[in-house]
Amino acid sequence: MIAIRYIVRDAETAAEFYRSYLEFDQDTTSPGFAKLTRGDLTLVLSEPGAGGGGNAGGTPEPGGWNRFLLQTDDLDGVVKRLHQFGAQFRGDVTEGKGGRQVVVEDPSGNPIELFEPFA
Repeated sequence: MIAIRYIVRDAETAAEFYRSYLEFDQDTTSPGFAKLTRGDLTLVLSEPGAGGGGNAGGTPEPGGWNRFLLQTDDLDGVVKRLHQFGAQFRGDVTEGKGGRQVVVEDPSGNPIELFEPFA
């Protein structure tokens, strides 16, 4: 299994965000913890102090700039739904050599890059 772990303030709120707006399916949930999937990606959400998390020294916190990328065929539609939700974005949609992208934050401030490749 290859998975990404994000530290979140509230696992239930974060899981709802990923299910409702980014098309994840929920596999497992327990107090302070959720495991979701989207295709081959497994996303593990843990609250600080909920156990596990592979603490490598220091206190785990949400946020930072490391992120994962989700590809979409309708970036504008996804961005519109996230704006309606009240999501925070780190800048506007930009265009690069391979497509368009924007970074959105989950409810704990963890970044997700949304990417729409050029056809």
